[in-house]
Amino acid sequence: MADKEATVYIIDLGSTMGECHNGRVESDLDWSMRYVWDKISTTVAASRKTWTVGVIGVRTNESSNPLQDQDGYENISILQELGPMNLTSLHSLQDLIKVSDTESGDSISAIILATDMIEEFTKKLKYKRKIVLVTDGEGSVDPDDFDEISAKLKTCGIELVVLGVDFDDADFGFKEEDKSPQKVMNEKLLKELVDKCDGLYGTMAEAIAELEIPRLKPVRPYKTYDGLLTLGNPEIHPDAMSIGVERYFKTHKATVPPASRVVLSSQAAEDDEMEGVEPTGAFAAVKNARTYKVNDPEAPGGKRDVEFESLAKGYEYGRTAVHISESEYNITKIETTKSFTILGFIHQERYDPFLNMGDACQTVAQKLSDADALKLSSLIHSLRELESYAVARIVAKDGKDPALILLAPHIEPEFECLYDVPLPFAEDVRNYQFPPLDKVITVTGNTIYENNRLLPGRELSDAMDDYVDAMDISNWEKDDEGNRSLEYAAVEDVFCPPLHRINQVVRHRAIYPDQPLPPVAPILLKYSNPPEDLVAKTKSKLADLIAEANVKKVPPKAKGRRDKGDKSQPISGLDVDALLNQPQNKRKKIEPDNAIPGFKQMVEYASEESEIEDAAKQMGSIIRSLITNSLGDSGYDRAIENLGVFRDTMVRWEMPALYNSFLTDFKKRLLSGELGGDRRELWWQMKGARGALGLIDQSVSEPSKVTSEEAAEFFKN
Repeated sequence: MADKEATVYIIDLGSTMGECHNGRVESDLDWSMRYVWDKISTTVAASRKTWTVGVIGVRTNESSNPLQDQDGYENISILQELGPMNLTSLHSLQDLIKVSDTESGDSISAIILATDMIEEFTKKLKYKRKIVLVTDGEGSVDPDDFDEISAKLKTCGIELVVLGVDFDDADFGFKEEDKSPQKVMNEKLLKELVDKCDGLYGTMAEAIAELEIPRLKPVRPYKTYDGLLTLGNPEIHPDAMSIGVERYFKTHKATVPPASRVVLSSQAAEDDEMEGVEPTGAFAAVKNARTYKVNDPEAPGGKRDVEFESLAKGYEYGRTAVHISESEYNITKIETTKSFTILGFIHQERYDPFLNMGDACQTVAQKLSDADALKLSSLIHSLRELESYAVARIVAKDGKDPALILLAPHIEPEFECLYDVPLPFAEDVRNYQFPPLDKVITVTGNTIYENNRLLPGRELSDAMDDYVDAMDISNWEKDDEGNRSLEYAAVEDVFCPPLHRINQVVRHRAIYPDQPLPPVAPILLKYSNPPEDLVAKTKSKLADLIAEANVKKVPPKAKGRRDKGDKSQPISGLDVDALLNQPQNKRKKIEPDNAIPGFKQMVEYASEESEIEDAAKQMGSIIRSLITNSLGDSGYDRAIENLGVFRDTMVRWEMPALYNSFLTDFKKRLLSGELGGDRRELWWQMKGARGALGLIDQSVSEPSKVTSEEAAEFFKN
């Protein structure tokens, strides 16, 4: 069951709260309410009926409270009775939080009233009780009954929090100069009361500064498995190991809060309320309706509606669908029963960390079972001593798919458990071959470990080692004494930017619907870049690394057609144009086996447009030949690759008409069967990559005569 909370906020609404101090442009009340609105909006967002809020105004123009007829309770008003809070009541409360015209009203009397409210509402039930007093210390504070009040707060289990506007706080490092004698005295009295009831006392500046620190939502333990952990089969072998355990999540991805689809409405219908969402007059719920249609030449419009119940499941098999009935579908599912069984053990050195998949969980002994705790502890210590892991098969519930997990021992002074991570099946592992970084294997099979242009020298390796060591952040964070002894970017300090940014924006928009959104909190961007002081410290190491690696800036790639005299010069300084423009070196024919480099070179060093047109014709002929001579789909990949290069080159040289005319003719030949028979599968592949292979429209290349609509229609016919 969720924790119950009862919080009463006492807001000082005296006339002095309308003033601005210490260079602020907003009143003390508006500035202080940043903290209060943030806390209340967090309660509203949680949408828990057991989290209750009450609000009392002190130094108000009127008196509205059960004790108003007694002396000392004047100018105190209950603005919000203690109870659940929603967005509507929050907006109603905002209209009541206004600076009054009076300076009369006792904050201590408001604390007594708040205590009575909490005591009457919570009775003897288990609640987290809290009173938060927000004041500028300019009102009256009666110290006569401090001992009785503090004793009452302790008896009721109520935590008192006093936040003062510009109150002195040595720990935070704030002290206000030239404050009134009344405020100086009230600060001492309120600090005395807080100390007597073991509460919290602070300055509002610190409370507001901490609002930017994301608040982690408390998560209750979620049990993923509750049953026996076995080694062997206890039903067959009585001496098999069997331990009663419970398994909980250790890590689980926090999801970004979703948004509901609504439509602006001047008057939402009562029966169109969104399920689980508070109804408002500004929005109406959007209801989804789905229809299923099949082609039917005899039906109006050529399509006929079908009922959902008449649909059957079909699995894609190539370009067709294979039907499996419901009865057969149930048979194809693997029948499993709830179990948690150790299959074997593996030495820690034999396990590769990259095999970890998914969320991590922890397994502990069942509660109130000393025997299970003793057996599990012996297993954990055995794994630790043997430096081994256990491989287990788990089925969390009957009928669920089985999973393989790796169990690792974890021992703390007061806690022992088995951490586990999912293991991949054979289909989950992606094996890609890449050339080694520390050696070069030649065509003849020789292995070279040094003195090769693809291998770093000793000086370069040392420079890289020095730079990596200098960028070490394991002990870069400063402690309270200013020494760099703490880990930088520890897990508990790194917050999810999308999650907390959305929460920040939603809270702000709920409180201030008409104000612009606030900037991103700096703490969310803190780890977007390396520490600036560390970057400055390692600047010399980076310069040495750049010098050893002979890093040079690559000239930017030119866009559009280039004049022959404006070609960028290569770093080597060789006149490549002069070499390639020699009659014996100038390419006139594109070889089909080396089509892409030949095509690019022929276009790059063409002196006339007719030469580019000739290159386009040759590339088109090669593409058609690849498809015509393709055995099945063996030549499709090369044809699509050549087609993509053909298109990109024509875009770059601003000659889209050459590609568009070829592609139009190519489509006719392909669909008519002229290119070696039925090649419609290639056409489907091209439709899937229409953005990279389609007609060049005016949005891609300005000289094109093809519109975006015509380019989109090209693949529909």
